[in-house]
Amino acid sequence: MSKKVFEALNWASSFLKEAGREEFAGEVLLRHSAGWDRTRLFTEMREDLPSGIWERFEEMVRQHAEGKPVQYIIGHEEFYGRPFLVNEEVLIPRPETEELVEGALKRIRKLFGEADGLGLADIGTGSGAIAISMKLEEPKLNVTATDIAEESLKVARENASRLGADVEFVHGDLLQPFLASRSKFDIILSNPPYIPDDDITSMSDVVTEHEPHRALFAGSDGLDFYKRFMAELPAVLNERALVGFEIGAGQGEAIASFCKKTFPTAEVEVVNDINGKDRMVFVELTSGK
Repeated sequence: MSKKVFEALNWASSFLKEAGREEFAGEVLLRHSAGWDRTRLFTEMREDLPSGIWERFEEMVRQHAEGKPVQYIIGHEEFYGRPFLVNEEVLIPRPETEELVEGALKRIRKLFGEADGLGLADIGTGSGAIAISMKLEEPKLNVTATDIAEESLKVARENASRLGADVEFVHGDLLQPFLASRSKFDIILSNPPYIPDDDITSMSDVVTEHEPHRALFAGSDGLDFYKRFMAELPAVLNERALVGFEIGAGQGEAIASFCKKTFPTAEVEVVNDINGKDRMVFVELTSGK
């Protein structure tokens, strides 16, 4: 028996609510199943839903009810106005990370003016969202991105190709490839793992059972990667440089302290996200380390 479009949406909303999932996901999944935009969806609301679309839609709704993130089901997520391919080898890009990109762009213009050919490295690139967005927003940047997982780099390379971003991707652990090659950069950005290991028990299974743990967890206090950065960063930065990290809520004071100890003459700023939580740390170097 065929269903009207609105009946399919009502079923999905109730089914997902009962499973403890976000009810709005039904609309996203139906639009994806049918290949419709929102306008088309509302136009078709009282029409019969073709059986093939219903079957695809029902399966996707059941997958999400079982905990699979919508972004992995449909295969992409929007970031800085662009669609990025995602799968379970990469972290799903978050809106908070868009604020890191925006903050970096603003500070690059302030610190470097109209300088051409600045070198930028994105460490732990995942889907490539930061590196690709920076290159497309500031084409004069020379952008390199690293990740410890080749599977993640495959996704990032495909995103760069699809979006037309000239980014060099390097396989390696944190800054190790650049220490080995003695490379130096003007800008280093990273959204590293920053969740304390014990927090896994209080997190949604949508995250813990599907997104890569290597991109989420960072020791007992969530600070393991920032400590490593502090040991390695001085060797890969030019005298005038910008560093930008995404951080976890409540970590700003500790990470700012690390940065000030490593770079005593630098300007260190903790920046809150749109929800008022400390979410970024920026370090501006203007006269050596």
